[in-house]
Amino acid sequence: MSGLSVTSFQGFAISIFAWLTLGGISARANPTAQFFEGKTIAFIVGAASGGGYDAQARLLASHIGRFIPGSPNLVVQNMPGAGSLQAANFLYNIAPKDGATIALLQRGILSTRFVNPEGARFDLGKFNWIGNLSPEAGVLLAWHTTPFQTFEDLKNQEFLVGGTGPMIDTETTPRILNALLGTRIKVITGYKGTGDTSLAMERGELHGMGDWSWSNVKTRRPDYFRDHKVRVLVQVTAEKLSDLPDVPSAREMVTNEEDRKVLDLFLAQKTAARPIAAPPGVPADRLKALRAAFEAATDDAQFKADALRQKLEIEPMPGAQVEKVIELFAHAPEALGKRLNAAISPKE
Repeated sequence: MSGLSVTSFQGFAISIFAWLTLGGISARANPTAQFFEGKTIAFIVGAASGGGYDAQARLLASHIGRFIPGSPNLVVQNMPGAGSLQAANFLYNIAPKDGATIALLQRGILSTRFVNPEGARFDLGKFNWIGNLSPEAGVLLAWHTTPFQTFEDLKNQEFLVGGTGPMIDTETTPRILNALLGTRIKVITGYKGTGDTSLAMERGELHGMGDWSWSNVKTRRPDYFRDHKVRVLVQVTAEKLSDLPDVPSAREMVTNEEDRKVLDLFLAQKTAARPIAAPPGVPADRLKALRAAFEAATDDAQFKADALRQKLEIEPMPGAQVEKVIELFAHAPEALGKRLNAAISPKE
């Protein structure tokens, strides 16, 4: 053999054999990667296409596969219906429990045990929570041409807002403010989304918005504040926003301790406002891989750049922290849940 002695060739051959053997052992020793390799993960969104939930899900789906062992593909499937109730029931009862189906659910699903126990065919505490894409800080806005200047004005005359679903924040927030703080907010239901309600506000059909994501307002409608087109009358969030120091929060205006407990349970939904779940029964190694991939993807520079380009605010929360929020609802006293239901449910 020219240029290669028998001894060196034997050593080279042994090295190649060892590399191939160990590589094969390594692959066999990673059943998680073996399962996900070549797979397509169904990423269900419990909301219609075109909205904030859909946009965030598609952003994550375009990145997270790089961080899952085996590098599977992800396909987003929209499953709107009853504030994610349809998606949650599907995930819990029908979806394969192997880790190849996950879902982004609307936050109202957390209180379904109290507000729609007949429709909820799942145990919230038995879902496997992968993470949360962002919390939600809601604000109530009044259009600049209306006479509403402060929160107190909402108690003195009827304030018209648009509703996009009976158990969505655009309707539940006005109801809980009416119940606990004595406001006179009237919900005109039937709008398809915040895009429609904001246009209706601009046309003068509505006085304002009953609950709109502060991050969405800032990033998608910066002209509202730059040109003084709206007034923020109250913030609906667990912790007061630093960039709205002079706007009162609903929580600080509740004086009755029992009422505050009701509001705090309601606001806890906003803490985990974009939760991602897997069905019960997913093997522990696959769940661990999905959770780790979620954290790695949302911390990735390319992911962050895409979020910035798409004007999506992402403030991720790991699955273990989401579980703590879930526990608040899973273990909340029935009496407290009934009070929450009475406060946010549509009135006859």
